[in-house]
Amino acid sequence: MDEKPKVVVTTKHRSVFFGTLECKDGTDVVLLDARVCVYWSRETRGFVGLAATGPLDGSRVSPAAPKLEIVDVTAVIHCSDEAVKQWEADKWSS
Repeated sequence: MDEKPKVVVTTKHRSVFFGTLECKDGTDVVLLDARVCVYWSRETRGFVGLAATGPLDGSRVSPAAPKLEIVDVTAVIHCSDEAVKQWEADKWSS
């Protein structure tokens, strides 16, 4: 059985989330171990950078919630292994 992908999800409400994609139905998704990126540093280079390299120093990422249902999704971007490590590092700068 294939492992469920780790993804970055954007919404029409300008939110950016990370987690394990449990399911997708049209513009709705369910993420497991979901986090939200409140702020990403300039070095991250945008929301696609969050999937390529992850949130770099200076970014603000929430703790993980066990399950999150998200509506009005505009993009689902699969993450690199490097990005997953950064997301799971629990970054929150002052």
